[in-house]
Amino acid sequence: MSEEGKKIRVAIVDDHEVVRVGLRSMIERQPDMEFVGEAATAQEALRLIPGRTDVAILDIRLPDQSGIEVCRQVKAEDPDVSVIMLTSFGDDDVLFQSLLAGAAGYLLKETRGRAVIDAIRTVASGGSLLDPGVAEKVLSRIRHANVNAKENPLDTLTSQERRILELIAEGKTNKEIGEIVFLSDKTVKHYVSNILSKLGLSRRSEAAAFLARHEKA
Repeated sequence: MSEEGKKIRVAIVDDHEVVRVGLRSMIERQPDMEFVGEAATAQEALRLIPGRTDVAILDIRLPDQSGIEVCRQVKAEDPDVSVIMLTSFGDDDVLFQSLLAGAAGYLLKETRGRAVIDAIRTVASGGSLLDPGVAEKVLSRIRHANVNAKENPLDTLTSQERRILELIAEGKTNKEIGEIVFLSDKTVKHYVSNILSKLGLSRRSEAAAFLARHEKA
């Protein structure tokens, strides 16, 4: 988060130029904010955001990857970034998946002016964009999902984690995995650590046997 007295560094990720231009114009007019860059694709976002951004406004639908998956990868590489998902529609499942990925909430693309600026300031100071009623609904779904996930440990993994687990099982190194899924060695290492922890494994060499035991469960 931005320290007191420092400007809030904001990045925008959306494949529609008109959306980026509109948001950038608003942000650049704020004395307490600094616009650090914009991206139109997931790969551009992953190069732009980690390490240089306090708040990222991230479109939920990008041409090369889901914005939710980008949020998950950004948070894995830089947990201090606050992510606001940007969507054209309000949907409980979208909100649920966004929060599981680490987002602070979401805004509808129709949101304008002061509401957007207030949202940036809210998440930059550690706040959430959820009202209590919505938060309780989402937490209930998370608890329900956690209970169901116990049926098969692989169900606790995200699609990206599942892909990386399969590559580990094939004997790929972190560097090789990174080249395949377009992540840095550091981010892959973080993913591997999380995967082993979730599955209760102590060594990556156990991955192949674990996958064979559980993928048909």
